[in-house]
Amino acid sequence: MSYLVLARKWRPRKFSEVRGQPHAVRALSNAISAKKVHHAWLFAGTRGVGKTTLARILAAALNCEADAAPEPCGECGSCVSIQEGSFVDLMEVDAASRTKVEQTRELLENVQYAPTEGRCKIYLIDEAHMLSASSFNALLKTLEEPPPHVKFLLATTEPRRLPVTVLSRCLQINLRAMDSETIAGQLTAICKGEEVNAEPGALARIARAAGGSMRDALSLLDQAVAYGGDAVRETDVADMLGGADQPSIVHLLNAIAVGDGEALLGGARELRERLADPANILAELASALQRLALIQAVGASVVDEDDQPDTLAPLAEALPADQVQLLYEIAIQGRSTLPLAPDPGLGLEMTLLRMLAFQPDAAAKHVREGRKDAGGQGPVSAGGGLTRTGATEPVEEGAMPGSPPLSMEKQTLTADSWPETVRGLDLQGLPGEIAAHSELVQAKNECLHLRLDGQHENLLTDDALKELRVALIATLPAFREVEIEIAGAGQGGTLAGRDRETERRRQQRAEREFRADPFVQASLDIFGNDIEIGSIRPIDGGQSLPGQ
Repeated sequence: MSYLVLARKWRPRKFSEVRGQPHAVRALSNAISAKKVHHAWLFAGTRGVGKTTLARILAAALNCEADAAPEPCGECGSCVSIQEGSFVDLMEVDAASRTKVEQTRELLENVQYAPTEGRCKIYLIDEAHMLSASSFNALLKTLEEPPPHVKFLLATTEPRRLPVTVLSRCLQINLRAMDSETIAGQLTAICKGEEVNAEPGALARIARAAGGSMRDALSLLDQAVAYGGDAVRETDVADMLGGADQPSIVHLLNAIAVGDGEALLGGARELRERLADPANILAELASALQRLALIQAVGASVVDEDDQPDTLAPLAEALPADQVQLLYEIAIQGRSTLPLAPDPGLGLEMTLLRMLAFQPDAAAKHVREGRKDAGGQGPVSAGGGLTRTGATEPVEEGAMPGSPPLSMEKQTLTADSWPETVRGLDLQGLPGEIAAHSELVQAKNECLHLRLDGQHENLLTDDALKELRVALIATLPAFREVEIEIAGAGQGGTLAGRDRETERRRQQRAEREFRADPFVQASLDIFGNDIEIGSIRPIDGGQSLPGQ
């Protein structure tokens, strides 16, 4: 029984059938229409995006018997034989298997002779970066000055491996990885043409798994049709890819939203029993959270119907926007650290437990009360912000000198206590320097207002300010913004100022103690000298010694 795979059966034969590469189609069509087709073209891009397909369509357009520029007719003898690979004047070479210089010279032996059937003789060299240096040298002269009836079409996934002498003689077209929406649309059309019953969610999942490659997507569709018995279902595709279907992902997110650890781990273990890959589960979680963020920010209309926004809408209301953002970061970070876990399954469970532990205050309160009902200990609440077990309490409003103290985990935060707070942050580099030379002006409306000593204004670069904001907001989760103003010399309410004052007092105490020492006094009397200014340095332990 003969079967033609979908990737070959549905390969575009005209420019109008090409999807996802409008810039390439436009350049080639315009060149053909204007009869200004360059003698050497380089198609560059990742696998399965249409490099050799576009090269064959170009070869067909240049040799079409109907001469229907810029689009080949696709029906004449030349067009059909080019698509079938039997056109005499199309020399298609896989450079990976013909790397030797002798093979390249053999290929070019007949380049000066006129084409046998068509108007142009086409040399299509696939994976051109695999040619040896000697082969490139043998090709170079012909590539630079070919006969008028010859066109060179090179395709490669790694254009940077080609010599610059070759690159400079070609018109390069960079093909893009296709977006999942374009791929899903093409898969839908193909399933309709093949009379295959396919669920939209299943095709959307295949499109995402293809990683921008239409050919990979068609191969996965072939596999899904075989797996599902001429029907493509989302649950089957999820099992086939080792991932999780949307209902399972929604179940996990619902468990996180209500703080149900038992349901969360139970859902994860059920997926693992279905041989779902932990990395794929976290990827699906991150994808669902991204769609939740879109729904919260813009509305369900921006989410593709294939992703079933109706099933996500209740979660978009149940989960606060800041928690969605945090859960997305945890999913991404958890996926990247899976190779470091003792076992991928354990790494998945720890990532999910981390999602359960870090929550906005409302959800944390629900979890805390639920655990207390069961006689357990709930997490410490951080009012208005993110919370975790043992987390520091957030800053309250009114951090002005003389104002009531601001509560922080049985501690207080005022303008006077701000320097010690900065010391506890243990910031490094420029962010640490900025914090050390800043004093707390006000903490109000989820905003920390700091004043930077004007002598250190040069520290305030955009990157340093961004790092400082991230660190402060992460440590003081009740705040969402950090404002810094520039003022004159600090008034002592900074960590750097406090450290300077502490050091000055240590220095004075060291000098007093040193001068008061009987041995030192006797030595000064005997030799009639005085102590050199700046020669005394305090040391740890409260002792002091003269400098050398």
